[in-house]
Amino acid sequence: MNLKIEEVEGIIISETNYSESSKILNILTKEHNIIGVISKGCRNMKSKLRAVSRKLLYAKFHIYYKENGLSTLIGVDVINSFNNILSDLKKISYASYILDLIIQVSKQNEDENLFELLKSTLLKIEEGYSPHILMSILELKLLEYLGVKPMIDSCSLCGSSKNIVSLSANVGGFICANCYQGEGIVSDKAIKLIRLFYYVDISKIEKLEVSSKVLKEINSFLDEYYDQYTGLYLKSKKFLTQLEKIEQI
Repeated sequence: MNLKIEEVEGIIISETNYSESSKILNILTKEHNIIGVISKGCRNMKSKLRAVSRKLLYAKFHIYYKENGLSTLIGVDVINSFNNILSDLKKISYASYILDLIIQVSKQNEDENLFELLKSTLLKIEEGYSPHILMSILELKLLEYLGVKPMIDSCSLCGSSKNIVSLSANVGGFICANCYQGEGIVSDKAIKLIRLFYYVDISKIEKLEVSSKVLKEINSFLDEYYDQYTGLYLKSKKFLTQLEKIEQI
């Protein structure tokens, strides 16, 4: 059977050693969502594929494409190696969680926009923007792909778009003054920013400044929302939480 040579744009989101010298790479692509690709002999010291067969690499991959099975890697044209991320433990930790989250979301929704969201987020982290804020923006956006987008345009209880005073995972989003029954105090800034987070085009972000207090409010909402509505539990997020606590000491 003649295999078709194809070029795909993608990001390696996970890697697994295979046999004595090869790896299986899972690549989130622009064209085919996640595909499995075998990189033969890439673990050999002299292999031309050694340096480009690793997680967190954005490239154009030349492959023998197999629709229902493992494709085979032939060559790689690197677009971005994410060297700034790889040289910083904090950034690596955020990027690893983001990759894990994308993998879980893609299992439930193969929308082609997931690739663009991942690419834009990682590129902004590479450029030096806050990985913590970018993670929060991505987490919020991904809720729609999981089918559980919170109500952030109007009150979750009555539908009114006026006098929004709070935000609660328990009721699914915004709460107006008429429906508010003490579901926690959330600042006006957090309410405004969470809408901005959802609607912003990550690739076009030029300024990203959020106070630690407001970010903590948004993160608390997102953590509770994920716990209640998604069923996702990722060890990499637990590590991030521990890392954030250490930084605050």
